Amino acid sequence: MKNVKKLLALPLLLTIIFIACSSGDDVIVNQEEDNNNNMDNTENPVEPEPDNTSYDISSILSKFSGTGLSYEVNGNTVTFITQDLPNHTSPYWPESNPLHAEYNGTNSEFRINPNRIGTQNIVFTITLNPEEATNKEATPMGPIGISRNGVVFFNQYAAGGSPLTREINSFDQWLGHPTGGSVYHYHIEPAYLTEQFGDDAFLGLLADGFPVYGPMESGKEITNSDLDDYHGHSHATADFPDGIYHYHITSEDPYLNGNGFYGTPGNISR
Repeated sequence: MKNVKKLLALPLLLTIIFIACSSGDDVIVNQEEDNNNNMDNTENPVEPEPDNTSYDISSILSKFSGTGLSYEVNGNTVTFITQDLPNHTSPYWPESNPLHAEYNGTNSEFRINPNRIGTQNIVFTITLNPEEATNKEATPMGPIGISRNGVVFFNQYAAGGSPLTREINSFDQWLGHPTGGSVYHYHIEPAYLTEQFGDDAFLGLLADGFPVYGPMESGKEITNSDLDDYHGHSHATADFPDGIYHYHITSEDPYLNGNGFYGTPGNISR
């Protein structure tokens, strides 16, 4: 009788062992899958998607005013036409011009270059609804944006893509100078504009439609460490209380722009 009971109990015991082992295998397999998934995520991190927020910069257009500067809105773009003539003094004006003035800035290493300011015809067609580009484009040599007085912005490089280290000594008292083709421009802080409107003021637009602001914000000097790789960041400004991505001028290279346009640049012709 005892042997019969043992025989009857044996299948039940085998069934319990089989179920327990099967359950354990399932757990182990799932853990391996989780570990593999975690490893895949570590080795192949998901790149952040571009911010698809679209802004409206129409309200800022009224701040643009200068000699030989005009703009016209066409649908969702604005077209600026500028003669690129600064509304301030400079030793680079021909001596016959009433705005001609000898250098009276603070750079003891100032050396005037042989070029002079000349009338241009530069046209920017810029979106009124800028948004982050999926593929960022490098800024070109030559004009990359327009300041509120109609003078064009250049990037952080001198001719040939070299640093501004030596060229900066040819910047006039308002920190601009002309090219060999008589194109007056700002690479760094347009001191006339920050003196007139404030160190935290709106200074202009880059060709992608995002605004450029001065070197101060909320009473604090902006440094490169406050900005992203494109030399900007996003939050509310006096002109855009709901927030907007914007560039800042800083006192260190790259001064105005970093690794390219944050948005998609419009058309620039001259």
